[in-house]
Amino acid sequence: SAANPVILTYDNGQGLVFSRKIEVDDEYLFTVTQTVKNSSGADVSLFPYSRVARFDKPEVSGYFILHEGPIGVLGDANLVEKSYKDLRNDGQIDIQSNGGWLGFTDKYWAAAILPVPDKNINARFSWTNPGQRDVYQTSFVDRNPTTITTGNSASNKSYVFAGAKVESIINKYQKTYGFDRIELLIDWGWFYFITQPMFYVIRWLHGLLGNFGLAILSVTVLVKLLFFPLANRSYASMAAMRKVQPEIKALQERFKDDRAELQKATMELYQREKINPISGCWPVLIQIPVFFSLYKVLFVTIEMRQAPFFGWIRDLAAPDPTHIFNLFGLLPYDPTALPVVGSFLAIGVWPVIMGITMWVQMKLNPPPTDPTQQMIFGLLPILFTFMLGRFPAGLVIYWAWNNTLSVTQQYIIMRRHGVEVNLFENITDSFKRFKRKKPPADKPKK
Repeated sequence: SAANPVILTYDNGQGLVFSRKIEVDDEYLFTVTQTVKNSSGADVSLFPYSRVARFDKPEVSGYFILHEGPIGVLGDANLVEKSYKDLRNDGQIDIQSNGGWLGFTDKYWAAAILPVPDKNINARFSWTNPGQRDVYQTSFVDRNPTTITTGNSASNKSYVFAGAKVESIINKYQKTYGFDRIELLIDWGWFYFITQPMFYVIRWLHGLLGNFGLAILSVTVLVKLLFFPLANRSYASMAAMRKVQPEIKALQERFKDDRAELQKATMELYQREKINPISGCWPVLIQIPVFFSLYKVLFVTIEMRQAPFFGWIRDLAAPDPTHIFNLFGLLPYDPTALPVVGSFLAIGVWPVIMGITMWVQMKLNPPPTDPTQQMIFGLLPILFTFMLGRFPAGLVIYWAWNNTLSVTQQYIIMRRHGVEVNLFENITDSFKRFKRKKPPADKPKK
């Protein structure tokens, strides 16, 4: 601590005594003060030096949305991200910088060396293989030497960050010490302008509600309110499409042997009724950036790590731990351990709920006129159920809750526009299609 620092000393036997005082705050920042006392009888010039190294390549998650490995902010405050493979191929990468920092980052943890702001340094990323062991290293050395006259001493201060990438702590260090963009230790991704504000809102709501899961549900409602005007117009257009369904069916019967004429007649109908057939895509399109941003928040922020919801969800950042293919643990095997197909069998309760809500939502929409499109749309809920099975549970809960809100919103809007909503009938009709038709009874013999 600052009150009880560790002091290391070394006498080189030639009149130079080196000392290193190491202090650590209550969190993850080490302050390193290096002092050299010169009693050699001659002036000496030294270059202060700092480094942090990793021995052997660590296991990385391998996800393309997250950088793990050598990292730094160098040059004109530019982010530098290198892979361990880059260092092995290049051997050494040198960058001149005025201030900045460099080190290694993992999903939740980081170790970085930081000179005092505005110091001119030569930064280096390197890889060596002494004794058949990989050593990955980041280091910096002052570009300007420190001259120590005989009988005097000189000191140099630098910092080491080593610990969890807690956003509030990193932000505090940036403001207190003036480190260049140290917040980039957290990989907010391409949609950082959405991801960071979303994280701040979720964290604030967590402070009010005491549960990150409830905070995610609340954010979903806020996003719905934000995009309500656009979604309202979209659902209104879809309601209009519902109204003209009898006319579309008549066109299908009339041009059942001429697909080109059917499409032409359908588009003319849409133009006459002022219907935009692609307007139904907007509710899905506008939530794609939100979806990926929430995924990033759940995936990279340590605040979400092991954050519980209710019931069996003990970690919102991890997949739903239940599996329907072993009857939720009743059968003595783990379906995810199966080779090749194991990752597709990790279907828990929440992915199933999400798939059901998506299927119900589709039953509110006008069916596509093309049979192939009908088949594709019918398979989408099943496909998404399997796809999201290994996604963080918090993301799947968000999607299920968002679908539920969308169904409610769309149902109300369609009723207001005078459209008869036969949701229950549509659902029961879908089940009837799966029933096997009975063979015709044999005619009685005369």
